[in-house]
Amino acid sequence: MTADTKILKVGIASREEYKARTIAIAKGQYKPAPDEPKVWFQSLETLAKVLSESNRELLATIAETNPGSLDELAAKTGRAVSNLSRTLRTMEGYGLVHFEPGPHRRLAPRVDYSGVELAVSF
Repeated sequence: MTADTKILKVGIASREEYKARTIAIAKGQYKPAPDEPKVWFQSLETLAKVLSESNRELLATIAETNPGSLDELAAKTGRAVSNLSRTLRTMEGYGLVHFEPGPHRRLAPRVDYSGVELAVSF
């Protein structure tokens, strides 16, 4: 499956809910369904910050251009390398991007998904 068709399912759970869920899974008391979210945000506000308009544009630029390094991405986006590094490390923590070895031993950001689906329960 390519990034063109792959959707990341995310959910919202408090730290306590996420911890309880993780412990239940580790103890074998709960088995997540295949269609359940794989990535969890603590709040809608956190999700909104990580997937802001400028960050979605950044993800699209990475997916479309496959930059060979953060320097190359900075040149394409006009954003500072330090800003990109911080933003992409945050996104990496949520599974939105990963880094591959690029030319000259530099890290090249890659996007694995074409979109995000949000699952929210009441």
